Amino acid sequence: MKELVVTKANMTSLSVSSCLNKAVRQQYMGLPQGEKCQVTYIWIDGTGEGLRNKTRTLDAEPKSLEDIPEWNFDGSSTYQAEGSNSDMYLIPVCMFRDPFTLDPNKLVLCEVLKYNRLPAETNHRASCNKVMEKVKEHSIWFGMEQEYTLFGMNSHPFGWPANGYPGPQGPYYCGVGADNAYGRDIVECHYKACLYAGIKIYGTNAEWEFQVGPCEGIEMGDHLWVARFLLHRVCEDFGVVATLDPKPMKGNWNGAGCHTNVSTKQMREEGGLQYIEQAIEKLSKRHPEHIKVYDPHGGQDNMRRLTGYHETSSIEDFSAGVANRGSSIRIPRQVGQEKKGYFEDRRPAANCDPYAVTRAIATTCLIDSEEEEESN
Repeated sequence: MKELVVTKANMTSLSVSSCLNKAVRQQYMGLPQGEKCQVTYIWIDGTGEGLRNKTRTLDAEPKSLEDIPEWNFDGSSTYQAEGSNSDMYLIPVCMFRDPFTLDPNKLVLCEVLKYNRLPAETNHRASCNKVMEKVKEHSIWFGMEQEYTLFGMNSHPFGWPANGYPGPQGPYYCGVGADNAYGRDIVECHYKACLYAGIKIYGTNAEWEFQVGPCEGIEMGDHLWVARFLLHRVCEDFGVVATLDPKPMKGNWNGAGCHTNVSTKQMREEGGLQYIEQAIEKLSKRHPEHIKVYDPHGGQDNMRRLTGYHETSSIEDFSAGVANRGSSIRIPRQVGQEKKGYFEDRRPAANCDPYAVTRAIATTCLIDSEEEEESN
């Protein structure tokens, strides 16, 4: 009887849809579809955080983006337009395999344009792409470490006791065992989905983090946004919710960030440490400007996370150090020893827009300095 009670208590935290009979669903998912292809269009909504999607049928499998037509949607239902002028354009920019409906079906990430074909307010990809084209000669690489938190439908962290808190932090980082790792099925299914889709996923941690990269230029934002979409879809199947809130639980708990690793061609070559140090110096002079674009609410989200505690720096101050996870910028110890490689910007929040983050870093480290040299 006790086991039955526990089972019912756990089920109340799962979504209703996840309790449907998946065996029945599979009967339909296995049906042939002839030469037709399902293409799911994905876009960022007006919150700058949420993702939307809808699917259409094409007569044949698209071989490139040129084979996928533009589409439209009702922007008044996604916080992106008024009802009197609500049509928005979806412009395909990056295509992936679909790990949910399988080949030949596709996922396609889209930019959003307004009625006048100008970028929507939360379309930061357009401006990011312009910057990445300007700095193309530098071969700038990024790798982003996406942290997230799993919640039940009862708005309670997945795996936490119903009335209380788990044990203090310590055994959960890269942990193993039923008392240390929660939701590993979700972590591993998401990893496989990313690999199938063609996401450049680098790895994952058991305690709800995955890494994407190295990616060059605009590719970083494209791959991370679709990896986020896959995370939400996998969680949907399991009946739980993934939140990117930078500090989902108050108290003595780590927040959630999106640490961003950066390197240019010069940084990766012999003696590259001097270019890393130069970049850090430039970043130190633009700390307030970066904080404003490192979360979608102008720094308000990061105020709850960047406190100087729980492996974070203070939001008020800029700092840098070798192997220091309490600094704004960390130089990995191996980089310090080899005198080349990359640096890690630990300030971006988990819910940051990777286009805004990478654009800011590339602009500060590469474009601003070039403009200063030209003016001198």
